[in-house]
Amino acid sequence: MYGKACAPEYQGALGSALSVNSDYEEVLATAVEAQRRAGSELEYARAALAVAEAQRRLGRVAEAERSWRESYRAGRRAGDPGAMAWALWSGGTLARQRGSLALARRWLAAAAELAASGGDRLARGYALAGLAETGRIQGDYAAVDALHEQLLAEGRAHGEARHMVWALEGIAQMHRHRGALDTALAMFEEAADIAGAADDARGRAWALRGIADVRSLRGEPERALELLSEAEATCRRMRLTSALAYNHKMRGNVLFRAGRYEEARAVYAGALAEFEAIEERRGAALSRLGLVKSRWHLGRSAGRTLADLDLLGAEVASIGLDRARESVASFRAEVSAAVTGAGTGAGGAADTATAA
Repeated sequence: MYGKACAPEYQGALGSALSVNSDYEEVLATAVEAQRRAGSELEYARAALAVAEAQRRLGRVAEAERSWRESYRAGRRAGDPGAMAWALWSGGTLARQRGSLALARRWLAAAAELAASGGDRLARGYALAGLAETGRIQGDYAAVDALHEQLLAEGRAHGEARHMVWALEGIAQMHRHRGALDTALAMFEEAADIAGAADDARGRAWALRGIADVRSLRGEPERALELLSEAEATCRRMRLTSALAYNHKMRGNVLFRAGRYEEARAVYAGALAEFEAIEERRGAALSRLGLVKSRWHLGRSAGRTLADLDLLGAEVASIGLDRARESVASFRAEVSAAVTGAGTGAGGAADTATAA
């Protein structure tokens, strides 16, 4: 069993003032006021953490960077390892969002260690979840499979809906990439059901995106687009800047698979601009791959396409995105085969668009 989803990053008085579904401009305004009124270092650390998380989700990365560091320093002055752990979790999550995966692992590992020393089970769980997600988006499934399953079991044991939803979505995505679409769909749908029952609108929006991905792969593009539209409404209402950009990137994938290349090109270009505006390198790289592929199918020359892929390959390698690197290599082989006459030209049907 589980209760309503909660947002443990909103601590102290903020925990009762804000919910997991609070609009992030509201979160920011409330947290800034809490900072102003803070009567202790610990209160200030908690308020700065909420400011950092609101700024991060609104795509204001410089402000988020400054605020999580303020939270950490205040937590250190208060001598509270739990507060320091939450700040490092926020910093590690921001580093992952910006494509600095090695730094993300460093901050998140330190957060998990601090949380364990301070006996903060939730902070430790969130830090370990961050480490698991970092490995998953790199494509290192062997290293994080067990950790995802462990965190799902812990979430079920403690009735923590938000953690259950996160873990189910992560495991589902790994099954999707391995081709086990039925299993992936069932887990995404379970995540959506739990999120809905727990009133976790953000978690449900991400789960709907996963369902849409699998429905698209199974030849149901219109249903996939409907699901993405439903999720998009939540992202806009909560001002989930990054989630909205990933929703648009997935819409591009769905359109591309359906052979609607001009529509896909326009959507990928929009998603790329959104990711660049919030300095999210991974999302930008994945959108750029979709854009390169769409342009190829619309008649872009092989020479220009291969030059685009050279730049993109270097970018995903510098971030450490193994699965994206495989996708770039796969599409390069498709283009090269068309050039040498071994393929069928610029209409190849291989789906190398990543779902990440």
